[in-house]
Amino acid sequence: MATFNEAFEGTSAHEGGYVNDPVDRGGETYRGIARVHHPEWTGWQRVDALRGKRGFPNSLDRDTGLQQAVAAFYKDAYWDRFQGDALPDQSVANELYDTAVNMGVRRAVRFLQSALNLLNRDQADYADLIVDGWFGDKTLATVTTLLHEDRSSDALVKLMNIQQGARYVEIMAGDSRQERFARGWIKRV
Repeated sequence: MATFNEAFEGTSAHEGGYVNDPVDRGGETYRGIARVHHPEWTGWQRVDALRGKRGFPNSLDRDTGLQQAVAAFYKDAYWDRFQGDALPDQSVANELYDTAVNMGVRRAVRFLQSALNLLNRDQADYADLIVDGWFGDKTLATVTTLLHEDRSSDALVKLMNIQQGARYVEIMAGDSRQERFARGWIKRV
């Protein structure tokens, strides 16, 4: 079974420290948690308490309570929403988690469901899933079936990555200001 800590560590490498970039649609963020999307996150109280003090924003990374709040947020907001602990393959869990953090849980699950449908040999291995972005028992069972049939998650993870990359291209094509993030996004795919 997959473990949260491995997925969290891998994704954390992409989710830097404190940023308040006016071009970034997320606005003020800490370790990838955007205030505009998650104003209720308890970590913002700690960030605000340290703002204006010596060593800010580097001091944030040394605040143990803040780091615990970051991990708890990611587990609750992303990992648990797609039953990460129940996934039988760490690579699939890592990809699903990283994409969920970057693009939202429903989009990440849609990428997974779509990839599973493309790999079912025209429904010879298992029935198509409804691509609705909701991770439930059917999606979990289908992942398990595919992994049993293929004995590898490589094709599944690659198809999820292809969809992720295509979404980044779509974002940049729609707003050229987002091109500044292209190299980071490419590393993520």
